[in-house]
Amino acid sequence: MLLAFFQPDIPQNLGAALRLGACLGVAVHVIEPCGFPLSDKAIRRAALDYGDPAVIQRHAGWSEFRQAQTGRIVLFSTRAATPLYDFCFQPDDVLLFGRESQGVPDEVHDFVDARVIIPLSPGRRSFNVTVSAAIGLSEALRQTHQLPKSEMS
Repeated sequence: MLLAFFQPDIPQNLGAALRLGACLGVAVHVIEPCGFPLSDKAIRRAALDYGDPAVIQRHAGWSEFRQAQTGRIVLFSTRAATPLYDFCFQPDDVLLFGRESQGVPDEVHDFVDARVIIPLSPGRRSFNVTVSAAIGLSEALRQTHQLPKSEMS
């Protein structure tokens, strides 16, 4: 299981995503270009104290990312029809999240293996991308029995 973010716009969201990945033991892939300079220093600053345990993989673009994937690519989208909790995740799924400002282009939307939506209350548009990633990743890890074990006794 891994998280992927398509051309993220907001560095703080990427930092939160790196913390999410580090805490749940999941690699984070970034499909560039980003809406901000993405240097190693910027990644460390955005991830705060989670930069070192976070596993991040950068891809120069959609084509490079697509070629590197072996699992199903599952897009989280407000344009999807399958509710998150009706979808059956597999252990090697790639959970893909779009740009905060524009989602993903039709080329990406049409290519992915599956599209899911997180149900919202009527009249609500969407969650923050990292909140969506936390909800989606938690459900995917729960279904595939990959949630980390608690250190508490």
